[in-house]
Amino acid sequence: MGSGQVTSSVPSQFQGKHVTVAGLGVSGVPAAKVLLGLGAHVTVVNDGDDDRARAQAAELEALGVTVRLGDGDTLPEGTELIVTAPGWKPGKLLFQAAEKADVPVWGDVELAWRLRGPDAAPWLCVTGTNGKTTTVQMLASILTAAGLRTAAVGNIGVSLLDAVLGEETYDVLAVELSSYQLHWAPSLRAHSAAVLNLAPDHLDWHGSMEAYAADKGRVYEGNRVACVYNVADKATEDLVREADVEEGCRAIGFTLGVPGPSQLGVVDGILVDRAFVEDRQRNAQELAEVSDVTPAAPHNIANALAAAALARAYGVPAKAVRDGLRSFTPDAHRIAHVADMDGVAYVDDSKATNTHAAEASLAAYESIVWIAGGLAKGATFDELVAKSAPRLRGAVLIGADRALIRDALVRHAPEVPVVDLDRTDTGAMLQAVQEARRLARPGDTVLLAPACASMDMFTNYNKRGDAFAEAVRELGAR
Repeated sequence: MGSGQVTSSVPSQFQGKHVTVAGLGVSGVPAAKVLLGLGAHVTVVNDGDDDRARAQAAELEALGVTVRLGDGDTLPEGTELIVTAPGWKPGKLLFQAAEKADVPVWGDVELAWRLRGPDAAPWLCVTGTNGKTTTVQMLASILTAAGLRTAAVGNIGVSLLDAVLGEETYDVLAVELSSYQLHWAPSLRAHSAAVLNLAPDHLDWHGSMEAYAADKGRVYEGNRVACVYNVADKATEDLVREADVEEGCRAIGFTLGVPGPSQLGVVDGILVDRAFVEDRQRNAQELAEVSDVTPAAPHNIANALAAAALARAYGVPAKAVRDGLRSFTPDAHRIAHVADMDGVAYVDDSKATNTHAAEASLAAYESIVWIAGGLAKGATFDELVAKSAPRLRGAVLIGADRALIRDALVRHAPEVPVVDLDRTDTGAMLQAVQEARRLARPGDTVLLAPACASMDMFTNYNKRGDAFAEAVRELGAR
């Protein structure tokens, strides 16, 4: 199987080629500029025709790019390649026309992969429904602690095109990839990769859970050293079994329990490696203590183990795993402790925008007053509530689809008191926190883990988390 690396002659393939870039925005504009610089004739098509799109179009047209606004479905005549924004759905008319005309479709990740130089840094890739960003950041922290030149790139931070074509050189890249990006990256071949978990998400885009899982599983194709999977999530192991990998590539599991051979896990509060050690049948290498992981919630320990597995696959020493985890600070709104009042902890996990993420968050605490609700995106809540019911002291529900959660609570946790807030104004979060404080007892945790998207009431999950933290601080000041 080929390495996927490109020679210096590859960029010349774009000279004079007619390339259509599908979509403006964070990936389309840089892709158009890169292709133009490689000598391609570039046309950008875009569905929208708003002020932002017109401003971006004007910038590109000044450089010599042709831009068509308000028509993202028609295939421009003479197109030899499409480079698409990752969010454009596979069933779009543009792609149907491309298939009929035998025109290949790449994403910006595929373009970046093909533009890598012969001595390019290998990629350690992470995907999954939840935990990708945190795991990639942990991985980058560990690699940095090992003295390696690295960056967290992809669906996070630095764009892959910038990382591949920029002046800075790297030893290895920690790459976050969404299912969208993987769908449009057919030739990507990672050094090692991890699928953290699989739960229903973005099914409107993929069409089915099977198609969603298949796109996630693409991250394992052609792996050279390790395919890292979640022992507690059999679907991730199944994807490893189905992958076509290079000779000698190993399946490496991570578990919150005691690890078997070829696994990383936890023994008496210690993260240990039984995969990248001599005589793994009998030996284990201590990597770090659970207390080195912040926060030490179960799902975050799982993230740390996955990051450690990828780092160890790259040959990083155990000490760098410990040092990297100790120095890592998670992004805001990810199970972040806000304050303690009257013996009650207040925790912001606004990033828990789906049921799978909320379940992991709820599992981290023993007695919870749960603030939840927002836009359900087609999700159902019965399984989440049934699993979490024993931990719930009470629930405060906000947002457009709160009735779905309320009905699940009636079915599976009828004894749990529920406050249903029928308001969406700026004061709604303050009232939610007030009601949660009223329900809470010393030793409880008031947890914002909405299990829903935020856009019904807030610009994004960051604004929702900020509103929660502000409300907690306001109550504390009274």
